[in-house]
Amino acid sequence: MLTWLILIPVLASALIGLCKAPARPTALASAAATLVLGVAAVLSVVCCGHGDCLSSFMGQEMQFSLRMPMSCAMLLLTVVVTFAAIYGMRTAHPDEARSWSVSTLLISAGATGAFISDHVFAFFAFHELALIPTFVMIGCYGRGERRTIAWRTTLYLGLASMVLLAGLVLLCVEMNAMTFSAIAAKAYMGKLPESACLISGLLLLGFGTLVSLFPFHSWAAPAYASAPTPVAMLHAGVLKKFGLYGLFLIAYIFGPSVGKLFGCWNNLLLLLLLGNVLWVGYVAVSRTRLDDLLGNSSVMHMGYLFLAFACYVASGGENMLAFKGAALLMVAHGLSIAMLFLLTGQIESQTRTLEINSLGGLARKLPLLGFLFGLAGMASIGLPLLANFAGELSIFISCFQGWSPGEATGCCSWLGGLGPVQVTVVIALWGLVISAVYMLRAFRNVFEGEVSSASARATKLSCADIISAALLGFLLLLLGVAPSLLII
Repeated sequence: MLTWLILIPVLASALIGLCKAPARPTALASAAATLVLGVAAVLSVVCCGHGDCLSSFMGQEMQFSLRMPMSCAMLLLTVVVTFAAIYGMRTAHPDEARSWSVSTLLISAGATGAFISDHVFAFFAFHELALIPTFVMIGCYGRGERRTIAWRTTLYLGLASMVLLAGLVLLCVEMNAMTFSAIAAKAYMGKLPESACLISGLLLLGFGTLVSLFPFHSWAAPAYASAPTPVAMLHAGVLKKFGLYGLFLIAYIFGPSVGKLFGCWNNLLLLLLLGNVLWVGYVAVSRTRLDDLLGNSSVMHMGYLFLAFACYVASGGENMLAFKGAALLMVAHGLSIAMLFLLTGQIESQTRTLEINSLGGLARKLPLLGFLFGLAGMASIGLPLLANFAGELSIFISCFQGWSPGEATGCCSWLGGLGPVQVTVVIALWGLVISAVYMLRAFRNVFEGEVSSASARATKLSCADIISAALLGFLLLLLGVAPSLLII
């Protein structure tokens, strides 16, 4: 049954692109069908547990991936953001609707395939499938210097994929297995790849660049800012999580041996993720365009997810709070950044500008837009009772799980017994202040004060705009109040 989650959007894109089927109705029907099937698949895992009842619904070849809690979370994120992106899609010209719909559906199919595949190379190939329409959409329909940005993104992600493929090939060869479930079975018996440090280094470099780990991050913010709205929603909100998902998946299947696999790079990773949180955070503060600010904000918050991974590795795979907190924050970030890019697209459509200083008083013209943007913005900076807060808090607490003063050794032992992970999280907390500064200042300049000439052009939001954003906002609130719905 899970195969249909991939086939439905692929078939719908073929109908739209080759058979000239109506673009919006076909794409919307596909997104609705995958949303229903995706929710049903996850509910079957929750209701039936991880037992044999999965085989009749999912098919043996896909069972393993959805047995990992993060797989269920990523599948839900993909189908929800896809539906919101397609339902709220607004093209500049009606002729573009066909290309936009086909590309959005193919990105969604690739992301879904990557998150549910057990075969290592199917996992890799589906991600590459999703990248192709991303490059095309940025190059053909993006903002600003779209062709330069598309080529730069292609170069970065193409090289990262080659490095990642080398790491995956070495992993499969040395473990003598081609599926994650087979690798897990051998890891459970205590087998480790002989070139563990080399393999983990290639995986971190490949996956890390795809996630925009500092300093391999410079492609990301311009790509998100330039991309058409549905592509920005799916890439920043969903596809970007592929790299983190891959790291956590491999760490999860190696269990207690994960420290031996990734441990040699963990201190370096702790240093690099601070670059995401602090350096990119300050870059976001300096941005004057709303789309550029959001792109850098997305890159910045990846630092907290890498922190969760480093914490999980340092614990030898025992710190499940870090694992579950990462799953929750990945979903929360995906929902909030997708909602912000969706509303930013509406702002550009209404006012014909995204220059923050050219906007002002927009909440007086469109109060509902101000409320929805404020909700997504407050979620992104970690306001309590919203999903991002629960995810970030879980990660911060997990960094001190099992730690006692005076137990740490090494270069950080003199800091009151704090270990490298604890020192990193203390420094990274400053990112909460940075994100509050840029998001609150942007909200004030765009939505408050006197109505500017650009804001005066705004008329009203369509029903599709409101429903798409409200769906994402409702889930942010629901998971913020009851995070246990996702992290069981």
